[in-house]
Amino acid sequence: MAENKILKLHDNIQFIYELALARLELQSLNVDFEITNNLREFKLNFVDKIDLLKKSLAYFKSINGEFTDYHFIQQHNQTSSVNQYLTHWFYPYKGKFHPQMIRALINIIGVNPGETILDPFIGSGTTALECQLLGINCVGIDISPLCALISRVKTESLGALPEIEEAKDNFLMSVRPENGNLFQQGSLFSEKKSGDIKNKKVSNFFKLGEMIAHSDESRRGRDFQTSFISNINKMLASLRDYKEVKSRLGLELGEVDIRQGDARNLSVINNKVHGIITSPPYSIALNYVANDAHALTALGHNLDKIKEEFIGVRGAGFNKFELYNQDMDKAYRQMYSILEKGRYCVIVIGNVTFQSQEIDTTAKVVEQCESAGFALVKKIEKIIFGLYNIMQKEYILIFKKP
Repeated sequence: MAENKILKLHDNIQFIYELALARLELQSLNVDFEITNNLREFKLNFVDKIDLLKKSLAYFKSINGEFTDYHFIQQHNQTSSVNQYLTHWFYPYKGKFHPQMIRALINIIGVNPGETILDPFIGSGTTALECQLLGINCVGIDISPLCALISRVKTESLGALPEIEEAKDNFLMSVRPENGNLFQQGSLFSEKKSGDIKNKKVSNFFKLGEMIAHSDESRRGRDFQTSFISNINKMLASLRDYKEVKSRLGLELGEVDIRQGDARNLSVINNKVHGIITSPPYSIALNYVANDAHALTALGHNLDKIKEEFIGVRGAGFNKFELYNQDMDKAYRQMYSILEKGRYCVIVIGNVTFQSQEIDTTAKVVEQCESAGFALVKKIEKIIFGLYNIMQKEYILIFKKP
């Protein structure tokens, strides 16, 4: 008889949905367990896959006192937020995924290293980075050029770290406040300074540093040049953290393919994918163009023109919902067609309130996905706390392609 093993939850686990996902992680790996010690510990019975659990689990801090890989990864954090470790913090994108939740969902839907997950609304790249860390390939699609840039820099910069280090001093020396204001409205400093840099990953890194500085200036009133210098140094520190994590844990990183594209047309993806994890645009709950207007303008885009391409932004009043539903119906059917049979699609969605009327977005998602051919297998309620949240609840919907 094998000795019982004790799994301890991370100290920051406090919500019911997190406990539900922790249990599902173990169930998906066919682990026999009992919950003990006021729901903070799990006793494992007859376990022969301790190494796998240690490498992959998201919600557990330790196994018999030995830290999990995820606990080690979380310690490499240049921010004050426990969920912004490694490159996750790059750019303050509103409505981003909780990375711990994404890691758990990858385990729950049973996608293995070397297989591929699709996120057709990649946003700030959380799904892509968590897949990369687990050795799983990821295709990320987004209509937003800013989202494509953020996601690429988060997942591609590690491979260009030496070149970025080499270019850093020239970039930062040129933008020091005593050298004057070299950032002109509507022009990309990083584009001008990177003319001789052949590696696009390097120029993208500094370009995103500039976008973060635009955000700091617009949203927080911080000095642009000072913010740029500070963020570039912190971004580099995060890349060095990523390098250490990869080396210490012996990670075989998954391949990431980020494309600026349209979820309503996924024909550009040649092969079937083994899982889908995504959060669709929240329609009128968040105007993605207006929210990142400072960065999109700095990237040279016309806001009035670009908003007509964004799902959930085009249209006005209740007409937005009609257009949104039409667009999402196309997207769900595309997602169904690209997913392998017998595999899972996870959608994180929440209801919204418009003109004091709650719109049951979640029920509509279920209706549209089932119409496309998916079968709903699990619905998990995820409470959102915070005085200023438009949505008070989200739902994690797990569908299967029969």
